[in-house]
Amino acid sequence: MNEKQLQDKINGTIWAACDTLRTSIPGGNYKDYALTMLFVKYLSDTYKEEKEKAEEKYQGDKERIERALSRSKFVLEDECTFDYLYENRNDNNIGEKINKALERITTLNGVKLLNLFAGVDFNSEVIFGKTKEKNAILRTLLEDFNKPEIDLKPSKIGNLDVIGNAYEYLIARFAGDSGKKGGEFYTPAEVSILLAKLVEPKENDRIYDPACGSGSLLLKASKEVNSERFSIYGQESNSSTYNLCRMNMFLHGVNDAHIEWGDTLANPLHLENDKLMKFNVIVSNPPFSLDKWAKGFENTNTIIENGKKRDTFKMEASMDQYNRFEYGVPPKSIGDYAFIQHMLKSLADDGRMAVVLPHGALFRGASEGLIRQRILEDNLIDAVIGLPENLFYGVSIPATIVVFKKNRNRDGVLFIEASREYEKGKNQNTLTRKNIEKILNTYKNYEEIEKYSHIATMDEIKENEYNLNIKRYVDTFEEEEEIDIEETKKNIVEIEKELQVLEKELQESLKELGL
Repeated sequence: MNEKQLQDKINGTIWAACDTLRTSIPGGNYKDYALTMLFVKYLSDTYKEEKEKAEEKYQGDKERIERALSRSKFVLEDECTFDYLYENRNDNNIGEKINKALERITTLNGVKLLNLFAGVDFNSEVIFGKTKEKNAILRTLLEDFNKPEIDLKPSKIGNLDVIGNAYEYLIARFAGDSGKKGGEFYTPAEVSILLAKLVEPKENDRIYDPACGSGSLLLKASKEVNSERFSIYGQESNSSTYNLCRMNMFLHGVNDAHIEWGDTLANPLHLENDKLMKFNVIVSNPPFSLDKWAKGFENTNTIIENGKKRDTFKMEASMDQYNRFEYGVPPKSIGDYAFIQHMLKSLADDGRMAVVLPHGALFRGASEGLIRQRILEDNLIDAVIGLPENLFYGVSIPATIVVFKKNRNRDGVLFIEASREYEKGKNQNTLTRKNIEKILNTYKNYEEIEKYSHIATMDEIKENEYNLNIKRYVDTFEEEEEIDIEETKKNIVEIEKELQVLEKELQESLKELGL
């Protein structure tokens, strides 16, 4: 079974588990319970394989076996394992046993998993109903995850991102259940890979995502570092997704990731000496055009259209103790430039940053237009890349990647129109490896390709009033093939002759039939 087939099997199990839970758990919260059980199954299968290897190696020497297992990236006891829970699936107190197993897992693994399962209660009658009904649901759930084809041992799944991919699948299927946009949390794997390669993380880099979701983007960026010497930082406002990110980091062996829970714009938590921490690399897919982002601020809905009022902007920006909005305060109904300015303020002097944004951030006017102008005047935008539509779960509109750099050694902006090159899917379009390589090669070579890319000078951008709409800079118009009028007239005459012959044959046939 290859990785895709295995992931499809796992996704099928998740789907079945959600069917089991959907009728009893309100909204989209049932995916938290399904993912928690998947996490336990993954830990159990991994631990089981390590134990089997230790037992084979040390041939029953319990002391040496225990010593070998104590060096694992996590610790389990028999009562914490999925196998133990499955064997006890018919017990009247199975909900209590699952809760105790989760509590023991977090206790054994210390701060790495502290409060990981907060809000998940497998023994709740409010959620699952009375004892008989609750036990039936939990028994079915355990049976869903005990199918023999769902073997999550490392030797079976290789480098497969089980939790991240399963979460991607759930977002794709259930994005509407809780009224949230799928793109708010999950960045598809191929887009994550593209972002990570654009910023080229290096050894000793600090890598940051201020809206980290399930952490897949941070993990993709860390894989680009050909070393174990890097550090990961992220912040996520949704508690369930925050815990999912921690699960993902734990499963990938990134035990020292600095993941915080909270609203990044209202309360950034990665600080150094009471100032925003600086990062070498920032990658992010923040919520598109977040409404009411200005929680905790006052009077941030001022719209200033006259570029001469820069001092007013600075005065408004003083409301933020970290002075993130020095280019201007965005409208409180659209948070794109609030996230952008937070990230720019967090970017180190040698920093590289790639952000997924809606196309509106490239051309909207008023205060956003003035903020964009000032960022361009400071020579911070390196490239604008147009992506195909329908890449993101729950968001059908096309998006764009904007690459920012501090201390650039060139002027102008590279525009890449990659929206027409993709693989069409039934529900979601995807970028192929070839599509990604073309984008990366064009960016790295910083080259112009007819109908695909263009390097716009600052004078050209200024002439366009700092509007970064890609179609203003990359002409994709295809001329229609010239029509030969005389040849077309001849064809029409021939067609008319053929029609006359057919009409005559039809009349003769009707006459023979007496009609």
